[in-house]
Amino acid sequence: MLVVSAVVLNVWFFRFNRETIYRGGKATNMIEEFAAYGLGENLVYLVGGLKVLAALGLLVGFVYKKAIMPSAALMAVMMLGAIGMHFKICDAAITYLPAGLMLTSCLAILYLQKKTA
Repeated sequence: MLVVSAVVLNVWFFRFNRETIYRGGKATNMIEEFAAYGLGENLVYLVGGLKVLAALGLLVGFVYKKAIMPSAALMAVMMLGAIGMHFKICDAAITYLPAGLMLTSCLAILYLQKKTA
């Protein structure tokens, strides 16, 4: 949970305006990346807010266990959407890696939470 939260918070707070090999299309920042997917700037902030909310929910889950399942589920859905956007514009496989790892991690969190409940 800590790794998923740290990665997502890092992307949205510290790498928002930075170029990375994981950006979709030829984007050099988050707003350009969403534009490459055909999405407007308002969606950048909506998606970012939901991902940050889910990341914070996972952190809260260390104290309040009931926050884990909805936070991990929301994050998994968001990562599935991210993968879908990369597919939509035929990105190189490397660009899928972070979202794929985060999706896998969230599914593992959900599985383990269900198993221990």
